[in-house]
Amino acid sequence: MSDIDKINSPHIHLQTSVNKVMQQVIFALVPGIIVSVWILGWGILIHCLLAVFFALVFEAIMLILRKRPIQDFLFDGSAIITGLLFALTITPFAPWWVTISGICFAVVITKHLYGGLGYNIFNPAMAGYAFVLISFPVELNYWPAIENSTGFIESLKIIFSGLPPASIDGLSGATPLAFAKSQISGMVMVSEFSSDPVFGSLGGKGWEWIGLSFLVGGVWLIIKGIIKWQIPLIMIFTLFLSGLIFHGYDSERYVSSMFHLFTGGTLLAAFFIATDPVTASATPRGKIIYATGIGILTYVIRTWGGYPDGIAFAVLIMNAAVPFIDNVTRPVVFGKTTP
Repeated sequence: MSDIDKINSPHIHLQTSVNKVMQQVIFALVPGIIVSVWILGWGILIHCLLAVFFALVFEAIMLILRKRPIQDFLFDGSAIITGLLFALTITPFAPWWVTISGICFAVVITKHLYGGLGYNIFNPAMAGYAFVLISFPVELNYWPAIENSTGFIESLKIIFSGLPPASIDGLSGATPLAFAKSQISGMVMVSEFSSDPVFGSLGGKGWEWIGLSFLVGGVWLIIKGIIKWQIPLIMIFTLFLSGLIFHGYDSERYVSSMFHLFTGGTLLAAFFIATDPVTASATPRGKIIYATGIGILTYVIRTWGGYPDGIAFAVLIMNAAVPFIDNVTRPVVFGKTTP
């Protein structure tokens, strides 16, 4: 049984193996965090530290209330990863209380009220992000303009001083996904806005480098055997194929496949979120259905939904479908379904 299988089996408590797996995942996130700070400013790092600290605080509180051994579970790495993934999905301009609210929902409700690590149905980081996105849409609507990334002190002031949105208008700008969506909704052709400075060579300016850094970390995890290649590859291929079909059908109404891959949280989700061993499908055929569903739903929400980047909702919807998917795709041995 692999380390990932051990995490996916709640009745097995091999903490050392869990720690090793989580350490590798944290290590693989480092390049993406560094590049994100470089591109989007110091707010990313500040939110990462905030999210990890409060993830550990809420984790400790829940372990005490559930009478679980703190020393065995608090530093297994799962809470740290939840904090990092959540922080990497929100805007660096988000107020401090948005991070605390999202982490509380992620750790307390999504993780521990479902039974803790190994029992939760939904990915905690994505559930926390969806919660704050729905609850605080205005606070999450302001992203740093790539050419005006903020310094450390300036980021601290924005996050902790409770500045009104109008005060950061000069520093903020729409994400490439939000910009493209608003332009298309306004009946502007792709060829008319594709030369805007928010676009880079492959996707959104700056975002393509962030995506590539998470790709490097994801490949590292595959090489180390922490994750399997099937879910990331199938999710990426499905999203790419969806974009290719519609862009080929009408290139003036639908952005390119490469734009979808190298903009937003696509590659972060493919390697670090969709592959969560607890909430992803565990069967070979189930993984194909699960990853395909995330890819299709992401494209559908981005193209016709109300949110520019639909990855969080796509992941959560497929998380909810995993028990059914695993049940109907369970391997059959000698004509009988395995228990």
